[in-house]
Amino acid sequence: MKVLFIGGTGNISTACSKLAISQGIDLYHLNRGNKRQSIEGVQSLKGDITNREETYQVLQKHQWDAIVNFIAFNSTDIQRDFELFKGKVGQYIFISSASCYQTPLSHPVITESTPLYNPSWDYSNQKILAERKLMALYAKEGFPVTIVRPSHTYDTVIPIALGGFKEFTTAQRILNGKPIIIHGNGKSLWAVTHSEDFAKGLVPLLGMRKSIGHAFHITSDEILTWNSIYLALANALERPLQPVYISTETICKHAPLFRGSLDTDKSECVIFDNSKIKSYVPDFKATILFEKGIKRTIEWFMADPSRRVIDPEKDAIFDKLIKRFG
Repeated sequence: MKVLFIGGTGNISTACSKLAISQGIDLYHLNRGNKRQSIEGVQSLKGDITNREETYQVLQKHQWDAIVNFIAFNSTDIQRDFELFKGKVGQYIFISSASCYQTPLSHPVITESTPLYNPSWDYSNQKILAERKLMALYAKEGFPVTIVRPSHTYDTVIPIALGGFKEFTTAQRILNGKPIIIHGNGKSLWAVTHSEDFAKGLVPLLGMRKSIGHAFHITSDEILTWNSIYLALANALERPLQPVYISTETICKHAPLFRGSLDTDKSECVIFDNSKIKSYVPDFKATILFEKGIKRTIEWFMADPSRRVIDPEKDAIFDKLIKRFG
């Protein structure tokens, strides 16, 4: 099976690439060639997907059993991909986001039939519009789409609500013995998924004809509170946790840069029902518990000082919020 990953060496896609190669898939990456990381067995095609003419020249001779676009974000990207790949792909998989689900939720358990509605966060709203564009293209043009929605998937990022992801800001505060902010009372429920577990759900979908026209979320079944997430991070750093609890409303009022990601996503209490992906991929099971996965992530950050990026603006905001409301 010949497969193209558009963006294949990122936080989520690296694990997917390695698993695909291990299963004998003929895997190609399309990227700009800026990252030094390479994955053994992957054939690289150098091109910028945002440059339509360049991409056409690189890909015009190829036919694909499946394409996965990890870096499409809006309906404009979808239209471009449709024009590039119509008639040249057996399946197009769009990596969307579980943040597209209804906010606030009308039912605590999320299934693929949960409405998509998050107008307050542009990232999520653009993903929703991209999904709608794809389903319209499937209905009108027969474009063979499958939609996949990850939720806070991690490996080389820190999956916390404030001062994390590609940053090391909150982690460094913990290392320095400083207090950190947890939104609300820390008792709302959340789901984080290791990229290797996500790959176990995604890779079997490649080339699966019966998945065309369907959407799936792929998450861990482990249900965590934010308190337990931050405590696991502190334990991985081998430091005590000093939490300061501040309401989401207060944080977003006094630090507007956290709006969207916090107040319309991570402040929600979420439980994912993974029955659908398990019905299509019976062997799918997330096995990496967060307390173990986050230790691996911290080891990755600590192995190279350049990875430990601190945002001084956010660090100063945390100090001000803690001083005023802590």
